[in-house]
Amino acid sequence: MAYWIASSPHNHVKDSTSALMRLVIYATIPGVLAQWYFFGWGNLIQIGIAIAFALITEFVCLGLRKQPVREQLFDGSAILTAVLLGISVPALAPWWIVALGMVFSISIVKHLYGGLGHNIFNPAMAAYVMLLISFPVQMTAWQPPLQLLQHDVTLIDSISAIFTGFTHSGYSVEQLKTHIDGYTMATPLDTLKTNLTLGLTIGESYNSPVFGQHFSLGWEWINAGFLLGGLFLLYKKAIHWSMPVSFLTSLFVCSLIAYIASPDHNASTMFHWLSGATMFGAFFILTDPVSGATSVKGRLVFGALCGFLVFIIRKYGGYPDAVAFAVLLCNMATPLIDQYTRPRTYGHAKGGK
Repeated sequence: MAYWIASSPHNHVKDSTSALMRLVIYATIPGVLAQWYFFGWGNLIQIGIAIAFALITEFVCLGLRKQPVREQLFDGSAILTAVLLGISVPALAPWWIVALGMVFSISIVKHLYGGLGHNIFNPAMAAYVMLLISFPVQMTAWQPPLQLLQHDVTLIDSISAIFTGFTHSGYSVEQLKTHIDGYTMATPLDTLKTNLTLGLTIGESYNSPVFGQHFSLGWEWINAGFLLGGLFLLYKKAIHWSMPVSFLTSLFVCSLIAYIASPDHNASTMFHWLSGATMFGAFFILTDPVSGATSVKGRLVFGALCGFLVFIIRKYGGYPDAVAFAVLLCNMATPLIDQYTRPRTYGHAKGGK
């Protein structure tokens, strides 16, 4: 059974909203499990906090708008937004970060624009960008993979760090980011960007332990997990192939050209594919049927533009990862993309006759 939305009159058979939302949530499980394996319990706790605040905010907003609470509260849309934001924030970010993000995404990005189906921006990514701009210290406090930490982080430590800022043993989140050799670690994308500004080459940067033996320790498996979930959605026809394929192809082509031109100052194409939120964005963020382009041609343009923007921001921008910014910029361009890529009206010849 096909779920994805297509332009009329070629509208595919669709299941209920709640069934589609549940399917997308199930598809995130491989990536979430990879996050848990490499970074501990933090993101699972963040997802739980996000779901709680999402449902509370949804309940309040539906009541204020005099909407059917029983029907819409558990349609899965708020829970899916919570899962996507919980995945996106650092594992040990303070609890109020994800709580504030959920209140913003549900009340402002979703309900202020008319509720489900009317939002012009992806709610999870809009909340993520708001948090990143407003609280850059907390939103960039990604811990290195567990195997690089000098202190063990248990479930109790994760809960304590999220709610108090310190683990059960008394270590701060900043201390947890410190490698056993005594220096503070960052994500592979951030490490690479910082090293390039310091004059180091790509090869010299790869000596950092955060890159592991391949591209980016832990992150390549997280991206592989979201790729697996994305392929599951494609198999179930819950999403259309056009956006993920055009996005990944665009990012591949841009990074390949840059790498061929200057391999010492540009990361490889596979590094871009398997670092940061690339696969997560390709299959779970860009494919939002509400805030994305409508027609197949429009989706191809939307995905290609997003891939180009991700590369440009990663290369020249001030933030190491760029998926959220690229998606929001493309969301703003969606009406224009739809205007020039909409299919001919059924029964009319070219030119409107």
